[in-house]
Amino acid sequence: MGRTRPSVSERVLGILSVFAPERPALSLTAIARRTGLPPATAHRLLGELTRWGALERGEDGLYRIGLRLWEIGALAPRGLGLREAAMPFLEDLYEATHENVQLAVLDGLEVVYIERISGRGAVHVLTRVGGRFPAHATGVGLAMLAHAEPHLQERAIAGPLTRFTDKTIRTGTRLRRVLAEVRRTGVAVSDGQVEQFALSVAAPVYGPADTVVAAVSIVVPAEGAQPERLAPAVLTSARGMSRALGAPRALRRPDSAVREPDRELTPR
Repeated sequence: MGRTRPSVSERVLGILSVFAPERPALSLTAIARRTGLPPATAHRLLGELTRWGALERGEDGLYRIGLRLWEIGALAPRGLGLREAAMPFLEDLYEATHENVQLAVLDGLEVVYIERISGRGAVHVLTRVGGRFPAHATGVGLAMLAHAEPHLQERAIAGPLTRFTDKTIRTGTRLRRVLAEVRRTGVAVSDGQVEQFALSVAAPVYGPADTVVAAVSIVVPAEGAQPERLAPAVLTSARGMSRALGAPRALRRPDSAVREPDRELTPR
């Protein structure tokens, strides 16, 4: 039997999927070639998508993602509500450090960045809002993987593990050890795994069910960085976000809090 003909929805999604950070604007010819659609079919579907607002066609004749998709994407529950709850704490963390601060969620074995604040003098990072990265190579990814379901952790440990620098985690044995350390300390440190000159410190953010729903991180120059000095600020930010989201563990008194003994009040 021959191959089943793609449905209209599959062809539309195929068109949208050819756009990428390195390909933000494409011609009709390029879209038809990448999707395998006949030029006439591609032209018809592009016209419908443009009229609806999913795509925009510039004066140069190239197609780009339209604002209508951005509006719909912003309604994703793991995006809008989480971002709104987290934003005040991201801003506080940025004001305290003037370094890159990021918020991400886990999607399979990848992280998706849903917010980032960056100062003019902050270290260069490859991430962007809406961008993806392998979880094992990032601080936010390690912070979330450490608390993910066991089957997902085992998938990550089984690999393959994409390598970016000489410092990238490349073996399942090391990844398993790193995830255990994250659970022990409460923070994840990714030192030069994506770019050797950058180091990130991340902490998990908990939701109403006391499960990890996101992670927050700060990214600083690797040279001279002292993760142990950055960790308290990141943990405080993560705890504030968790509290805003209604996580029971964030509403309880921290174990580290010291309760002063009750004193009997005496009149003076």
